[in-house]
Amino acid sequence: MTTSPHVGTSPAAAPTLLRSVFRQHAAGVAVITAAGAGPVGFTATSLNSVAAEPPLISFGVGTSSSSWPVVAEAEHVGVHILGEHQRDLAATFARSGADRFGPSTDWRAGPGGVPLLGGVVAWLVCRVVARVPAGDHRIVIAEVVAGDPSGGGRPLVYHQGRFTALRD
Repeated sequence: MTTSPHVGTSPAAAPTLLRSVFRQHAAGVAVITAAGAGPVGFTATSLNSVAAEPPLISFGVGTSSSSWPVVAEAEHVGVHILGEHQRDLAATFARSGADRFGPSTDWRAGPGGVPLLGGVVAWLVCRVVARVPAGDHRIVIAEVVAGDPSGGGRPLVYHQGRFTALRD
């Protein structure tokens, strides 16, 4: 019987193990936005459907993120499901210090002033109902109040540390 080198991993090595395991997990790519003094947003692969009644979603956001101070106070957030053609947009919203809402980003103010990105597969505007501490992150739970699933196209996926597309 062969034992994995990670069995019994020390607490100090556990974060590396977690990242290594989740590189094997394919995840959909979303951009979360919020309105503050200026618009903020970040790329998220932690988006989940939580409940149908009431319609709730969740996502994680790092408390060291430049977006966190606005998300921490926001009443509403935008949730955007990116298409396979939006790798550059995903990378822009994932990069620290990037001009996320610059001239190359197609966006407009939506319900509640939430920044809505153009060209996405689908979007939601959600009312934040909870922010749950989880280590160096917060899990935001929000209720769907508006949206549009009609953007069409295939979703962008994150796997093995890169943005990719589904294959048939």
